[in-house]
Amino acid sequence: MSLIRALHQQLIDQEISAVAVAQASLARIEAVDDRLKSFLQVTATQAIAQAEQVDAKIAAGEPIGLLAGIPIGIKDNLCTKGIVTTCASKILQGFVPPYESTVTDKLQKAGAVMVGKTNLDEFAMGSSTENSGYQVTANPWDLTRVPGGSSGGSAAAVAADECLIALGSDTGGSIRQPASLCGVVGMKPTYGLVSRFGLVAYASSLDQIGPFARRVEDAAILLQAIAGHDSRDSTSLDVPIPDYTQALKPDLKGVKVGVIMDAFGDGLDDGVNQAVQTAIAKLKELGATIEEIHCPRFRSGIAAYYVIAPSEASANLARYDAVRYGLRTEADNLMKMYTQTRAKGFGAEVKRRIMLGTYALSAGYYDAYYLKAQKVRTLIKQDFDQAFTKVDVLVCPTAPTTAFKAGEKTDDPLSMYLSDLMTIPVNLAGLPAISIPCGFDDNNLPIGLQLVGSVLGEEMLFRVGYAYEQATAWHDRQPDL
Repeated sequence: MSLIRALHQQLIDQEISAVAVAQASLARIEAVDDRLKSFLQVTATQAIAQAEQVDAKIAAGEPIGLLAGIPIGIKDNLCTKGIVTTCASKILQGFVPPYESTVTDKLQKAGAVMVGKTNLDEFAMGSSTENSGYQVTANPWDLTRVPGGSSGGSAAAVAADECLIALGSDTGGSIRQPASLCGVVGMKPTYGLVSRFGLVAYASSLDQIGPFARRVEDAAILLQAIAGHDSRDSTSLDVPIPDYTQALKPDLKGVKVGVIMDAFGDGLDDGVNQAVQTAIAKLKELGATIEEIHCPRFRSGIAAYYVIAPSEASANLARYDAVRYGLRTEADNLMKMYTQTRAKGFGAEVKRRIMLGTYALSAGYYDAYYLKAQKVRTLIKQDFDQAFTKVDVLVCPTAPTTAFKAGEKTDDPLSMYLSDLMTIPVNLAGLPAISIPCGFDDNNLPIGLQLVGSVLGEEMLFRVGYAYEQATAWHDRQPDL
């Protein structure tokens, strides 16, 4: 059963108060977060105040929505009015936004209780949450391993039961990959379905906000709450938002599932391969028709991404100039102030990507790198378009490996980048995708199954994910902290 629905019923039956729920979440954070370091900031005062408002509505006999009183963690690259938002970067240390992001504003109006801002790789650049300017988040299943990234704080918080749900952002897999490594549900919606207003930009043509949860239905409930057109975001889609929970069915009769064959082979751990193959067999058992699909440019996505995303980052991060907000290093002249502030404020990975992007966009190299990468991006989208003329949903592993040891890949950026091999092509094509738990390896580390949908195909993803979840028990396993 949906954990949100179960808690909602307890609240309206007054078996428990929203304040008690918030206090339990805050107590759990206090008990385990000194080891996990999921949260950069715990917003206890605001959480209790929001919970009190929910209790007042219930006492007055007013109806409340499903998210009212539900504890949620918010990735710290989403602007929260009056609450520090750092993007885990020293350059934004102490920055308090004067406005609210669209998604957090919607959640406030829905009565959700924000218990804190979660850790991330600085400016969402990374696959392990080791690039944070403040702390390194641990994986709840093994504290010596990473939770994935860049939304590792949100994934770890949900896996460790510090909050029931959380929000992350996904540029090249930053929701789905940590969801896989932490054994939770994580979804990247269709590009433009969720407003990016108030999301601090990394790569604007790729970024998308999405939900983390421990159940597929809970992810569907959260997505429905944050999706919708926003005039403040020029890329926002003006489309009707369905009730995603109405698509949930326990069987897959009539559903055509395509297996992306190009995702298997070199670089894929045997344990991951075995778990995913077993999951595909389960989908067939549930009534789905299974077909092999080839996306010839699938593995070219990572090369295209690491030209396009850094190029957009180099432009987006130019705004951090020590003049308008954030860190300022005093210097003799303006140019020194710029350079010294950015040298001090940005971490190594952010600097690396700014330099990569600036180089790719420079005169003489634009055509050779950036333009060519955009052409590959178009070919990848065409491969997906062709695949969806044959099937309803595509499947492959979410990540090529389970969680790796902290520090194992920090000196090898290329190896780290390959962590997003399976997820990046989906972002380049602007498609929706969801990662759901599908097993564990010999070290008791979670493995994720990635379901990829066509544009605005979220309902089909939720249907397939829900049917699989109901037929298995992987989502019931929790880390022992």
